[in-house]
Parts: sequence; C-alpha cells; structure tokens
Amino acid sequence: MPAREAAFDPDALKFRAVTPSRWADVERLFGPRGACAGCWCMAWRLARKDWVAGQGAKNRRAFRRIVTSGSKPGVLAYHGKEPIGWCAVAPRGEYVALARSRVLAPVDDRPVWSISCLFVSRPYRGRGVSVRLLRAAVELAAKQGASLVEGYPTRPFTEKAPDAFLWTGTPSAFVEAGFEEVARRTETRPIMRCACA
Repeated sequence: MPAREAAFDPDALKFRAVTPSRWADVERLFGPRGACAGCWCMAWRLARKDWVAGQGAKNRRAFRRIVTSGSKPGVLAYHGKEPIGWCAVAPRGEYVALARSRVLAPVDDRPVWSISCLFVSRPYRGRGVSVRLLRAAVELAAKQGASLVEGYPTRPFTEKAPDAFLWTGTPSAFVEAGFEEVARRTETRPIMRCACA
C-alpha cells in the first residue's frame, strides 16, 4: 500500500471494470478486512442475517463468485498500477437491501442501476477519486445497457464524519459527478440520479 505522503498525480488515474482477471487487485485494495468489517461489498446483496453470518471469508467467497461469474459488478480506480478505489454498480434488483428499504424505495417505475458502495484507500481520500469513480461507474453501467443510474449518498451530520459512515458516498461528490437529487425521504439520505449518455 502506498505511503500516506505518496505523490498523487490525477493524470495517473485509470478506471477498469472488475473482471475475473482483476480479482487479485480487489483483494489487494480491500485487504484482510474486506474493505470494512468483513463486508466484501455484500451488505446490500444479502439479507442482513446472511451478511452478518458471512462477515469475512464467506462474504469474500460470495463476492468472488459474482466477479468470476462474468458479471462486471463495479469499477476499480488505479493510480498507476496500484488499485486505490472501488465503486459498485449493478441493476437495482441485485441489491436485496433496496427491496426492503422504505427510505430508498423506488422513485418511479423506470429501470435503474444502483451505486451501492464507494471505497477509496486511505492515502487517496479527499483527492477527488470518488467523483471520478462515480463517473466511471455511470460509463460502465451505460456500456451494459443502463439508461439511468441512481445513488444513495449520506449527508453527514458533522463536517468530519468517520469514513465508515460514508461508504455510499456524499451528496457533494454525486453532484460534482453529474447526479441530481430526485427524492429525499429523510434528512440525511437523498436519492440521486444521472442519465447515461
């Protein structure tokens, strides 16, 4: 992992869809904790009891099966050859957590893809990587047939909210990436959309 003081060159950023050949990069980025608390980006894909029971190795295996199935469940950001960020995007129906959420219930009947997770390696946070990841996720979704991408960022109560609470992104990053708010059922959780070009 790069040192905290590593030089950052925005022009060195590249974005690639996650495919089976990039699984080692996912493991390298997520590390032994699976990005956060053994999640392995499965929190919204499983019933809560199954996600909790699988924290760690089981969730890792479940996510690996998704990646090796040939689906492209998101985008990796690279700084040079180093994987430094992740953004999950998939058809809304793949996220069972959304099906049971009143706050994030469908806005209308239009088919949407959903961004469920953003993760940036600590040394690269606060440098605009999330905004670029969001744009790359919209491009990936469009290449797979999406016409509309939706996100569910968290508006923090405090200026320095812990990163663990912001894994769905912040409204400001979504706005900068070209999303617009289309619904808000609670003060802290807007629903934001971006039309695919």
